[in-house]
Amino acid sequence: MNLFPEVKTNKHRQFALRIVSLYILVGILWILFSDPMFVYLLPNTNSFASYVHYKRIANVLITAFLLYFLVRKTLQQTRTQLSLNSSIENWKFVLEGPGDGVWDWDLETNQVIRSVRWKEMFGYSEQMLDTDLENAQKLIHPEDLELARQNINDFISGKMSVLTSEFRLLCFDGSWRWVLSRGMLFSSALGGKPIRVIGTHTDITARKLSEEKYFQLANYDQITQLPNRALFLDRFALDIKRSKRLRQSITLMYLDLDKFKEVNDTLGHLIGNQLLKEVGERLSSCVRVTDTVARVGGDEFTIVLNNLDAEFTAELTAEALLFKLAQPFQLGNDKVFITGSIGISTYPEDGTDVEVLLSNADQAMYAAKLLGRNRYNYFTASLQEVATKRMHLVNDLRSALQKNEFKLYYQPIVDLITGDVHKAEALIRWIHPVRGMVSPVDFIPLAESTGLIIDIGNWVFEEAAQQAAMWREVRPTFQISINKSPVQFKGGIKHTGWLDYLATLGLPGNSIVIEITEGLLLDAKTDVINQLNEYREAGIQIAIDDFGTGYSSLAYLRKFEMDYLKIDQSFTNNICSSPSDLALCEVIILMAHKLGMKVIAEGIETQEQLNLLVLSGCDYGQGYLFSKPIPAKDFELKFKVLTDMEIS
Repeated sequence: MNLFPEVKTNKHRQFALRIVSLYILVGILWILFSDPMFVYLLPNTNSFASYVHYKRIANVLITAFLLYFLVRKTLQQTRTQLSLNSSIENWKFVLEGPGDGVWDWDLETNQVIRSVRWKEMFGYSEQMLDTDLENAQKLIHPEDLELARQNINDFISGKMSVLTSEFRLLCFDGSWRWVLSRGMLFSSALGGKPIRVIGTHTDITARKLSEEKYFQLANYDQITQLPNRALFLDRFALDIKRSKRLRQSITLMYLDLDKFKEVNDTLGHLIGNQLLKEVGERLSSCVRVTDTVARVGGDEFTIVLNNLDAEFTAELTAEALLFKLAQPFQLGNDKVFITGSIGISTYPEDGTDVEVLLSNADQAMYAAKLLGRNRYNYFTASLQEVATKRMHLVNDLRSALQKNEFKLYYQPIVDLITGDVHKAEALIRWIHPVRGMVSPVDFIPLAESTGLIIDIGNWVFEEAAQQAAMWREVRPTFQISINKSPVQFKGGIKHTGWLDYLATLGLPGNSIVIEITEGLLLDAKTDVINQLNEYREAGIQIAIDDFGTGYSSLAYLRKFEMDYLKIDQSFTNNICSSPSDLALCEVIILMAHKLGMKVIAEGIETQEQLNLLVLSGCDYGQGYLFSKPIPAKDFELKFKVLTDMEIS
């Protein structure tokens, strides 16, 4: 049934016209055929007077029958209408009870009447609203009109047993309010034809806003307003189903910001959040409206590209994303530079499952970081092998400590003036039962990412402290340096246990040197500062490892009191062939001395390097020229040789 039926003639008038027409038809037929009929039935003309008499009686009987039929039908219809009106009025009374707005739609006249409460709800006065349906239609939000029309049509035609429809209605002030429309259908007793629909409009705006807010919280990242991981996985699964049906490909990009943590720790979380928001905006500007950009983790984003073509390829998109990210971010008074690493997997070549494609893109991203960051990398089968190896390595790493597979090797730190060895750096080695010696380059990052570095770091400290106690019996001033990961400085991790352990061994604080990275100095949080201060107060000395490769500056070196500065071997290796590297080493040594720090040069491998460093005033040296890292017993045997070594 059409939502806007044409205006019909009043059914009472139609019924009366039918009766009158029937009476006229019967009368004409009677006049035309009654006389011939009686002549035929009464051939004797002497009975004609009786014939006229009976004709009049028949005429009266027919008229009386028609009048009876008309009056009876009229009375019956009147009673039905009165009953219907009574039901409608009673139902209106019930509907208005809860305070909802009531509407009454006459299907025959196509007029809609609204209650006083309805007009109050939406801010209209009595004269503001026309009662025809065309104007009623204009009050429904254009986005909701089609569904509202379909619902009412289905209800009137019997496809819906109960009318329930939700849509937005226009208020007098121009705002939109969500309503729940419910209705009841009234049909004619004569034929059961629908004649009226009466219902209510309930204001559900508050509920809808609450649902929308919950949906936003559940499905969108609150910082970037991009889809979160849950919504991304849902959309990606739908994209895969559609692409499978249409036989199209999908490109998934997994993007991780390079060194975002350093920005976050240096400038604070508010600036970090602002950076994430602007990153999201830049990423979205590089893709089409049919693509999806989502934030799936702290500084991790995914981009789904559907049905790429020659003009919009994965390579061009990846290059555009990297270019956009490389542009400086102006965040308040700070200008921030950041890059991204992108891993790419493709459906269906690299997988047909959401999790598989996501894992493969993640592996490709990890490979991009290893290749130097600020680049994109495609997933390959070899990456899968590396990922599998990495997973097995992590599993073995979890039990390595309990199985006593770790060993400490020691590399001497030589006094370049006297040639004495009264320092050594403790370096962990993993002796795997199957793989053999596993490089720290391979397992230390895994230990940091999994949190295993905490227990491993504690074990290293205790083993090194015990060894220091033994060697200090021979050389009371002997020191052992240990590396402490930035992960071990995180808040909530107990660090005073190291000081307590030294006390149980009867060791002074200066028996241990803790080596930290330059990046840690950027994290000037209270926890880090407190830990460094506690170590220094206990007599433990602090060294900056791999100086020159990170982000330290004179400002940081002045802010924190350090004891040693270790020149990275990348400078030491080239001082013989590169005047600039030699000059840098000389400047670093001079600067450190001015700030009251001793200098240790790492990676000394030749006598020529040693001679140049001695001439530059370097205090200590460490490298293969003296010894590679060796077990404690081998160190003890070689110790006497090193002390007698002539250093020129």
